[in-house]
Amino acid sequence: MGKADFLSPKAIANRIKSKGLQKLRWYCQMCQKQCRDENGFKCHCMSESHQRQLLLASEDPNKFMDHFSDEFKNEFLELLRRRFGTKRVHNNIVYNEYISFREHVHMNSTQWETLTDFTKWLGREGLCKVDETPKGWYVQYIDRDPETIRRQEEQAKKKKQELDDEEKTARFIEEQVRRGRDGKEIEETPVFTELKRESEEEKVAFNLGASSSVAGPSKSSASLGHSALKAAAASSSSTKRKDTSSDTRGEKKKKSALEEIMEMEEKKKKQSVRTDHWLQPNIVVKVVTKRLGERYHKKKAVIMEVRDKYGAVVKMIDSGDKLKLDQNHLETVIPAPGKQVMILNGPYRDTKALLEGIDEKNFSATLTLDSGQQKGKRVDVAYEDFSKLA
Repeated sequence: MGKADFLSPKAIANRIKSKGLQKLRWYCQMCQKQCRDENGFKCHCMSESHQRQLLLASEDPNKFMDHFSDEFKNEFLELLRRRFGTKRVHNNIVYNEYISFREHVHMNSTQWETLTDFTKWLGREGLCKVDETPKGWYVQYIDRDPETIRRQEEQAKKKKQELDDEEKTARFIEEQVRRGRDGKEIEETPVFTELKRESEEEKVAFNLGASSSVAGPSKSSASLGHSALKAAAASSSSTKRKDTSSDTRGEKKKKSALEEIMEMEEKKKKQSVRTDHWLQPNIVVKVVTKRLGERYHKKKAVIMEVRDKYGAVVKMIDSGDKLKLDQNHLETVIPAPGKQVMILNGPYRDTKALLEGIDEKNFSATLTLDSGQQKGKRVDVAYEDFSKLA
């Protein structure tokens, strides 16, 4: 009987069956041949090619088993890493997705008899974290890629640095508060001395300007009276000046501490002033999406209107067409030095500036503020944080 025609129903049905998965018991791993029924598998086992493969396998069976085991392990782990990452997942879910590939290595050709044995082996070798639950065995891939480990270390270092900065700020504030309290508590206490005279006949005269002295005759004490009053007035004025100067110094110290704290708070505000939307009207942007075709790709446009912070109506400069695009489909335009730009993000948001120069190594530009309270100030701004004004 001749072979069925290529477009006959029988031939089409055979091709459809051969594409899909078949029963595992009718698959020969040595020959990598899938049979559709028991009769076909029996005929294959009696074929000359199958017998030759069996003779080759009988010479060194461990070699073939190790080869199939390594191939099965590598493909299973690659699917687990690529599809599920480091998430905890049921081993049967991964296995069902693995065997959906028609050319996969069958488990009956490996050193593991069941999926449970393979899962336990993964745990013993340290390739995955495995745990048994009433619902079955769960696996979790352990990513030992050097690039991933380096990225995790960088994230941990950055997080630790942020915590250290917060601790330093807290300690600095506590130190300033403690200094302020100590300044209030420290007061000059007067020193008292005993009044003594050597004989009862001598009179004691006080010089309030400098130091006490002992005078003999009454004329000397009378002549010192006028000078004593002047010295007393001078000393009182000097003490007042000292008090006022110490008060002003204390106030200056307090103000400087507060100013330092305020400066640190301003720096924090500047760091947190960034937003995830940057669209502004009357700026020039470039269309980067390819979904609109080559007609608009890499073409410049002007933003006419901003909608819902993340969308904009733009007018193409070349054709004059109007489009509604998301900010992910647009990018900023850097003009030539000397042109006017608009700062779109960061502490100087919504400020016009002049482009002075471009730093290609740091992907930033030097701008001179052209409006606002800090007009004339030179700042460094990243490429994505400013754009050309229309």
